[in-house]
Amino acid sequence: MNNYTNRNTARRYVAHVSVLGTTQIHLRNPYTIAWWSAAFPGFGHLLLSKYLRGFVLFIWEVIVNIQSNVNWAIIYSFQGNIDMAIDVLDTRWLLVYLPVYFFGIWDSYRTTVDMNKVYILADREEHSFNTFSIGSLEINYLDKRNPVMAAIWSLFVPGLGQLYIHRIVTAFFIISWVVIFFYFSHILEAVVLLYLGEVQQATSVLNGQWFLMLPSTYGFAIYDAYMNTVENNKLYEREQRRFLKDNYQNPDFRILKGQKVK
Repeated sequence: MNNYTNRNTARRYVAHVSVLGTTQIHLRNPYTIAWWSAAFPGFGHLLLSKYLRGFVLFIWEVIVNIQSNVNWAIIYSFQGNIDMAIDVLDTRWLLVYLPVYFFGIWDSYRTTVDMNKVYILADREEHSFNTFSIGSLEINYLDKRNPVMAAIWSLFVPGLGQLYIHRIVTAFFIISWVVIFFYFSHILEAVVLLYLGEVQQATSVLNGQWFLMLPSTYGFAIYDAYMNTVENNKLYEREQRRFLKDNYQNPDFRILKGQKVK
């Protein structure tokens, strides 16, 4: 439970700080968001903090991808075994998979365009928002953090970068699924065998269908942690600048046109 109640009459806000994380809207490239949705359905929506929609698309992707053997078809295609790639596909699931896959790309692009418009309006309104939230389980507040450290922690284990910047919902979701991907892909067993020099055995123990889930997850976790750290830092500077201006700047202070501030 948050200890903050917003009493102003703003129609839009650029950010909200709660015990579960800092949620903000800012200008984003629609093509970048759409690309992440193409890399793994749901990731584009998670970047937009559209969690429920992102969770649904992500879980749908995992279930239907596994049932339709899409990843096996991709592996066989990379190996040049086109006939095997065609044979392994389960069309009963594939025909359900494709519409939702393209919907995720289209919807993330459309939502990004709309949210960019909302941000421009919210930015012009310049209404204040909460910057500190304390509850029985957590404390969250705006501050500046290192984007490189967020990326490095995500490189070790996806989700740790999100914990570093207090994106609790995304962190819990990513860590939970990474554990599942690690377990079913047998990637850790393969790493140990590879370290021991057992290359053939490491290759045979690896489950390629689950392993192909990991590259996109790693890439998303690193990008999301780095990008949101940068944007949170900008939000902190903006709010601090507004606070100092409202509370400490002389109301008669004016910058004349053409005058340089030293």
